[in-house]
Amino acid sequence: MPSETAQAGEGPAGCPHLSGAQGLDRSLDQRPPGNKDAPERVWIRPDVPSRCTWELGRPVADSPHQHAALAKSPKILPDILQKIGDTPMVRINKIGKNFGLKCELLAKCEFFNAGGSVKDRISLRMIEDAERAGTLRPGDTIIEPTSGNTGIGLALAAAVKGYRCIIVMPEKMSLEKVDVLRALGAEIVRTPTNARFDSPESHVGVAWRLKQEIPNSHILDQYRNASNPLAHYDTTAEEILQQCDGKLDMLVASAGTGGTITGIARKLKEKCPGCQIIGVDPEGSILAEPEELNQTEVTAYEVEGIGYDFIPTVLDRTVVDRWFKSTDKEAFAFARMLIAQEGLLCGGSAGSAVAVAVKAAQELQEGQRCVVILPDSVRNYMSKFLSDRWMLQKGFLEEEELSVKRPWWWHLRVQELSLSVPLTVLPGVTCSDTIDILREKGFDQAPVVDETGEILGMVTLGNMLSSLLAGKVQPSDQVCKVLYKQFKQTPCGCRHPDPRPCGAVTVAGIRLTDTLGVLSHILETDHFALVVHEQIQCKWRRGDLGGPEGGPRRSGLCPWSPRRGSRGCLPAGRAGCAPECPRRSRGALRPSPNPTYPPGLAEGSHLTPLPSLALQHGTRPGQERWGGPQVRTPRPALPRVPGSDSSMGRTVPPRGLTRTCVCTW
Repeated sequence: MPSETAQAGEGPAGCPHLSGAQGLDRSLDQRPPGNKDAPERVWIRPDVPSRCTWELGRPVADSPHQHAALAKSPKILPDILQKIGDTPMVRINKIGKNFGLKCELLAKCEFFNAGGSVKDRISLRMIEDAERAGTLRPGDTIIEPTSGNTGIGLALAAAVKGYRCIIVMPEKMSLEKVDVLRALGAEIVRTPTNARFDSPESHVGVAWRLKQEIPNSHILDQYRNASNPLAHYDTTAEEILQQCDGKLDMLVASAGTGGTITGIARKLKEKCPGCQIIGVDPEGSILAEPEELNQTEVTAYEVEGIGYDFIPTVLDRTVVDRWFKSTDKEAFAFARMLIAQEGLLCGGSAGSAVAVAVKAAQELQEGQRCVVILPDSVRNYMSKFLSDRWMLQKGFLEEEELSVKRPWWWHLRVQELSLSVPLTVLPGVTCSDTIDILREKGFDQAPVVDETGEILGMVTLGNMLSSLLAGKVQPSDQVCKVLYKQFKQTPCGCRHPDPRPCGAVTVAGIRLTDTLGVLSHILETDHFALVVHEQIQCKWRRGDLGGPEGGPRRSGLCPWSPRRGSRGCLPAGRAGCAPECPRRSRGALRPSPNPTYPPGLAEGSHLTPLPSLALQHGTRPGQERWGGPQVRTPRPALPRVPGSDSSMGRTVPPRGLTRTCVCTW
């Protein structure tokens, strides 16, 4: 049975929109599976069904909430919080014409709020409503799980009002947001980007754990708090109606928590019933309707502040007339277009909204009007989509689009370099042992690769030492706790007869066919680059389905194959380089004519392929590493391999394989 806390019912008194613990299915708060002795996890889901009583046509006087009227700003503001709201409406002149729109296209520039985003409105409203309800008192602590903008708004208000503020946000959010939050005096906790919202490691789960540990702390909970849509119902929507003199035919807004589109849409449905409400949801999110729109192989997206893997309580999808999905590429392209052609310094989610607006507004005629919400400022993304290097690295920009003179080697392929196979470590190796290994070999970093050959991430000596000194990890902790995981995952591309993907992924980024220009962009911002082979990690082979190729799977191979371009799985065969391998002729990987294998290992079996090559800064000339296949103790366990120490993640080549020097080009 779940525990209930005073927090469960926090919010505006008598609010039917907040479903406190009393309205929850009690199976939602539970101990970890299989561990009945573990302490109870106390939290309230951000996607509990709404109990809001709003209905179209119902008098505002019947609302249980306190509604605020728009107020005229004085000439001298008493504090910066009074500069939240009253944002300008700006005509978009060039983009609409370029895409053949006949209607008038207007932008509601929410990045003119004091904190730089539309979330300033809900942050101030949630705090003021909690103060009026007596929930939030001087000296209390505000905790909030957020993608960053709500955190900045809360930190801004907390700085003015004197509250302690703790912001919990996923790792993918920009460094600029972190810097602004720190400057405002907020404390920041980062969580894994890929953690599900209902897992204890997610930003929601961590926030609730902190709430239990810190006295007099409160989660205002933008996902469930009625003050979120109310802020837009009372102010944002009223401003739009006043600025447009009550005449608009379409409103386009992206959805995150859903408070913006819900609050604005409800007011427009009451005051301007003919206005179409268009919702924008990024690919990889599940907010759109009908559900078929959400069916995609995309599981992650770069646009920040919109989209979720759950339906927030405050999102009322019944007031949205149509949903459109947006992609990262078009979002960032339109955001850059808004900056370059219209002078609007907006963020990536604004690009998503405008990209959808130019599609949805094609049906509007002359004399009609479409309003687009631009949620936040480019300030938060200076190192992301505003950077050509970042756009190129993520594949959102092509080299041909940049008119910059390039050096002579720019279009050469990575395969023109002589690269060596690096040392790798297994995920179960301790931090202490990994540090010893790296120091012994003279390396600054190493890939962490599991026994199937899948790259889990990168571990660096500097990051491990700093984490140990900060007390974040212990020397006995596994190295997987300090992984650098900034790798883009893509489907393996094998021709599995089942229409569903085989489940394998490859680490995208640098391949032998990529240019040195692409590599140069990565090395300008990162200390290393992994050169990977596209098919090496595929977990499927045709023999697995009972076909004629059901023999032992080839595993200790040079990854090159003449069939690699067909995106098929590598065939079974003898360990060693293929005769046609271009690396063989340059001596980058040189097996002896008759290699011998350790006892207990058959030729061509139980050898884990090393799926990556490392290109590093600062490699000393003459520094050596082992090339060729890597021997590890397989599962199920076989007799220990002489001369190897697989428990320590050491790389020992079979007898007969020569060593190769690291490229210093």
